[in-house]
Amino acid sequence: MNNFFLGNTEEEMEFMPIIPLNEDGEGQEEDKIPEELALLPLRNTVLFPGVVLPITVGRDKSIKAVNDAYKTDKMIGVVAQKDSNIEEPGITDLSDVGTVAKIVKMIKMPDGGTTIIIQGRKRFKIKSILTEDPYFKASYELLSDEVEENDSEFDAYVSSIKDLAAQIIQLSPNIPSEASIILKNIENAPFLIHFVSSNLNSDVKDKQQLLEINNLRVRAELLMKLLQVELQLAELKNKINNKTKADLDKQQREYFLQQQMKSIKEELGGDSNDREVKEMQRKAELKKWPEAAKELFTKGIEKLERMHPSTPDYSVVYNHLDLMLDLPWNEFTKDSYDLKKAKKVLDADHYGMDRIKERILEYLAVLKLKGDMKSPILCFVGPPGIGKTSLGRSIANAIGRKYARLSLGGLHDESEIRGHRKTYIGAMAGRILQTIRKIKSGNPVMILDEIDKIGNDFRGDPASALLEVLDPEQNSTFYDNYLELEYDLSKVLFIATANNINAIPIALRDRLEIIDLSGYSIEEKVEIAKRHLLPKQKDAHGLGDYKFTFANKVIEKVIADYTRESGVRELDRQFAAIMRSLAKDVAMGVKLKDTVSEERVAKALGKQKYSNEIYKTGNPSGVAVGLAWTYVGGDILFIESSLSEGKGELKLTGNLGNVMKESAVTALSYLQANAPSYKIDPKMFREKTIHVHVPEGAVPKDGPSAGVTMLTALASSYTGRRVKPYLAMTGEITLRGQVLPVGGIKEKILAAKRAGIKEVILCWQNEKDIQDINPDYIKGLKFHYVKEMNQVLETALLKR
Repeated sequence: MNNFFLGNTEEEMEFMPIIPLNEDGEGQEEDKIPEELALLPLRNTVLFPGVVLPITVGRDKSIKAVNDAYKTDKMIGVVAQKDSNIEEPGITDLSDVGTVAKIVKMIKMPDGGTTIIIQGRKRFKIKSILTEDPYFKASYELLSDEVEENDSEFDAYVSSIKDLAAQIIQLSPNIPSEASIILKNIENAPFLIHFVSSNLNSDVKDKQQLLEINNLRVRAELLMKLLQVELQLAELKNKINNKTKADLDKQQREYFLQQQMKSIKEELGGDSNDREVKEMQRKAELKKWPEAAKELFTKGIEKLERMHPSTPDYSVVYNHLDLMLDLPWNEFTKDSYDLKKAKKVLDADHYGMDRIKERILEYLAVLKLKGDMKSPILCFVGPPGIGKTSLGRSIANAIGRKYARLSLGGLHDESEIRGHRKTYIGAMAGRILQTIRKIKSGNPVMILDEIDKIGNDFRGDPASALLEVLDPEQNSTFYDNYLELEYDLSKVLFIATANNINAIPIALRDRLEIIDLSGYSIEEKVEIAKRHLLPKQKDAHGLGDYKFTFANKVIEKVIADYTRESGVRELDRQFAAIMRSLAKDVAMGVKLKDTVSEERVAKALGKQKYSNEIYKTGNPSGVAVGLAWTYVGGDILFIESSLSEGKGELKLTGNLGNVMKESAVTALSYLQANAPSYKIDPKMFREKTIHVHVPEGAVPKDGPSAGVTMLTALASSYTGRRVKPYLAMTGEITLRGQVLPVGGIKEKILAAKRAGIKEVILCWQNEKDIQDINPDYIKGLKFHYVKEMNQVLETALLKR
C-alpha cells in the first residue's frame, strides 16, 4: 500500500487523510515501552492506536522530549491539550488518557524545525507526573479494549461505520479518493474504528471521549452518532456548493455573452450605453444648472458609466438623470406687460368677471414696475360651469405664459404631489414636476382644478402635501422625493379652482387668495351665448357656413324654460341639441330660415322643463318663499306650515339639516316670547301642533339663511295673515329678534329675478352685496333692508 504524509504542527493540527503503516499496530510486542514515558502534548488532535500521524514539533520542551525518545527506545506518550489556546500547558491542562506512540522517522527541516512521523501503539492513562523539566515525564498504566465475542450488534456497527465513512468521503471534495480504497481494505475492526475516529471532523473533546471509552461496542456507537452528524453537514455543504456553483456558472455565462454583445456593438458602431451617456453629457453642457443640480447630475453620470445597461439599477439612474435634463431649471418664458392687450384678450375670452380681470391686471402692473415678484396663489371659488378653468387659459394667453392644468379631483395619494422615492419599483416624480417637465417652462400658469375634491386615506394626505407647493414663502425650495433635490416653484402662477370653499382644509385655505365667482344673470348668459356658445356649437355641428341667428327673446326662453343653473354648461348642451336638430334638417334638404323661432326651439328641445308660474300664484296663510344657495347657484325655496289640534308640538319634515331645524325652533321660541306683540293667543302654543314642511323632501337642505322665512311662515299660520305675493326673503335670526347677514346673495337675487319675484327682504348688512351687482340685472326688484324680526313681519304679512 502506498504511504504518503502531510506535515502538521502540534499547535495547528488540521483535518487530513491519515494512512496506516500497519493495520496491526497494537499487536507489536517487540516494542518495549519504558516505565517512565516522556509526554508530547498536541493542541488540536487526538492520536489513536494503529494510526500514523506526521507532526512538526515547535515547542522547545517537545523538541527535547522527541530527541531524547528517538535516541533511546523511540517511544513517547502523546496526549491532547484540554484547551488548544494555551501556549505553555501545565499539568492540569493535559488529558489523563493518551496513546503510546512510536517515532517511526524524524526529519530535520531546512528552516530548523523538526518533523516526526509517529504511529499509535496502545492507549494509556497517566498515574502521576514525575517531572516537568526539561519536559513532562509520567508514570502510567496501559488500557486494554473490552471486546465481547460473537457480538452481532458490534459487527453491524462496524459495517455501518464503513458505509457512513464511504458516503462522507464521496461527498467531501478535500478527501482524496484513495481514502475510500484504504477504508475498504481495512479488516481489523478496532483499527477501523481508530482510523475513522482520527479522520473525524469533530471537536477534540469528542475524539478524546472516543479514546477514553474502553468498551469497543460503546465506542462504535458514539462514533456512529458523530459520523451521522458529519454526514448531514457534508450533504448540506455539498448542496450549497452545487447551488453556488450553478449560480456562478450562470453569471459567467451571462458575462461572457454580454462581452460578446459588447464586441458586436463596437463593430457595428460603438456601444449604445456609451452613446446615451455622451448624449446626456452634451445636453448637460447646454443647461443652466444650479450648483446643487450640476453636482448631483455629475455623480449620477459617473455612476451610470460604471454600470452595465442590463443591471436593474441602470434604468433607475438613467430615468432620474433624464428627468433632471428635461426640467427647465432656469428657463422662463417672457411675460407680456402690455396691459391694454391683456385686457382685450381677457374681455374677448370671457364676458363679465370684471373683478377677476382687474386683479390680473393689477398683478401684471406690479410685475411690470418691479420686474420680479413672487407669484400669488389665486383661488377661484364658484358654482360649476361659470368658466373658472377656462379663465386660467385666458390669463396665460393674456400674459404670454404657457398653460398647464392639473386635475386634483379624487387624488388620494400624497406621492402624486411629492413623488415616490427611487427605491420603489415604478417610482416617478410628482405630478407638479411632471407637468413642468412636459411644458418646458419654469413660470407657467398652472391650474389646480377641483382643489376642494382632494381625497384623504391611508396613503397620505395630498392636501397637506400641497401646503408647501402653495406657500409663496416655501415653494422656492419645493422638495420632490424622486428628484431628491429642491426645485423653485416661486415663478409659477398657481390658480386653484373650487366649488365649495368649506371643503378646502383651513391650513390650505389660508395660503390662497380667495376670489368669489358668482353666477351669471340672464342678461350675461344671453351675451355669453351670442359671443361664445352659439358660434362654437355652429362650427361643431357643421353649420358654420349657414347664416341664421337667434333673437335675444329666443335665447332668454331657452335659459328660462330649459335650464336652472348659475353657469352656462347646461345651456351649452341645449344649444347643441338645437344645432343637431337643425343639422338634420339641412341633411334632409330642408331650407333653414334666417332666424330660429321659439316654435323651432320647442320642436328641438320638447316641452319646457321649468316654469315660474308656481311662484306667481297666491299662497294661503302659513306659506313663505325663501331664497337658497346651492352648489349650482341660487334657488327658490317654499316653506309651508300648518296648525292642527294637539299638545303644542313642533314637527319638521323635508330632509332638513340640524342648523335649519334649529332656525325653526328659534323662530317658534321668539313668537312664543313675543305673542302679545303680534296678537297671538298664548293658548295656541299649548293646544295646537305646528307642522313645518319644506317641499322637495328628497333633497337635503341645511343652513341658517332660512331663519326669516321660517319665522314668516310660522307667524302667518298663528296670525292667519297671508304672506305678500311676489315676495322672497333670506337671513339668519336670533332669539333677541335680530336679523343677521348671510352669503350667496348674488346667486339668490338672480334666482329671484328668474322666478319673477318683485320684492326681497334682506339683512341691512347685505346691502353692500346688492351694490356689487350690475343695476341692469336687477331692474324691477325692490329690496327691503331690515335689522329686526318685527320689521320682517311688518313687511311680509298682509293685513287681515
